[in-house]
Amino acid sequence: MGLLRGAALAAGGAVGAGLALTGYAAAEARAYTLRRFEVPVLPPGHRPLRVLHLTDLHMTPGQRRKQQWVRSLAALEPDLVIDTGDNLAHREAVPAVLDALGPLLDLPGAFVHGSNDYFEPGMRNPLRYLMPDSGHRYVSKPQLPWRDLTAGLTGAGWLDLTNTRSPLDVGDLRLAFAGLDDPHLGYDDLAAVAGQADADADLRIGVAHAPYLRVLDQLAGDGYDLLLAGHTHGGQVRLPWPGGSRALATNCDLEPARARGLHRHPADSSPGDPGSAWLEVCAGLGTNPYVRIRVACRPEAALLTLVPRERG
Repeated sequence: MGLLRGAALAAGGAVGAGLALTGYAAAEARAYTLRRFEVPVLPPGHRPLRVLHLTDLHMTPGQRRKQQWVRSLAALEPDLVIDTGDNLAHREAVPAVLDALGPLLDLPGAFVHGSNDYFEPGMRNPLRYLMPDSGHRYVSKPQLPWRDLTAGLTGAGWLDLTNTRSPLDVGDLRLAFAGLDDPHLGYDDLAAVAGQADADADLRIGVAHAPYLRVLDQLAGDGYDLLLAGHTHGGQVRLPWPGGSRALATNCDLEPARARGLHRHPADSSPGDPGSAWLEVCAGLGTNPYVRIRVACRPEAALLTLVPRERG
């Protein structure tokens, strides 16, 4: 009887711990957070430029709290908004996304799409987030109304950077963009944006949904100063690590150490090195709507304050 009672208590304790962890992970996925970075990429003498980076909203119509939080970001008064895709998670989510962006659409902006803008989400095994990319792509799912999302964003004046290069004036700065369709689906057309970035621009920015190395290598090599991406969810599940936490996987070939935050690319490069750039990977604001959990990786938007680089 003692053994049976001990086993029952152990089982009950395991169930309780599992429920507690699940509750924590569900709460973490709704703890929306703003991360701030200062990036020295502007020419000497220019005033700072505030860039709001949004990604991976994975929005459904019923996610009212997330919609209100995104709308509140307009109070930050950014100079520029860049959206790196995966905004949709439901076939009726386009109005919710556009309403959440609200006053942000009145600002200069640019965007690319991700795989979850194109295809409906499905139930997935949450353990797959912890494993290396299998290479399988869910392109047999019904399409989402990504064209309506494109029309809403471009109708507000935002640049569609899908496999294209485009200039944009923001205040007294001349920006040069290169953007790519989703590399996770293999939709990126690197040849379409290849070539040296505009040397006459004050700042050169490369944008893609998923930070695959082939994309980062080309954009950095072509002279783009700042690269922005999402897709990784910061690992979505992170483990305690000296100095913070560490991702187990990135769902692409970027190493887990750079799953979120501000880094250099290539990773061992320094400012001023030829063919290197700043890389900011945002962990994004959403998850698969059927598996709304995060562990030690709160959903986020990023506010980048771009400042002048040191004179060299």
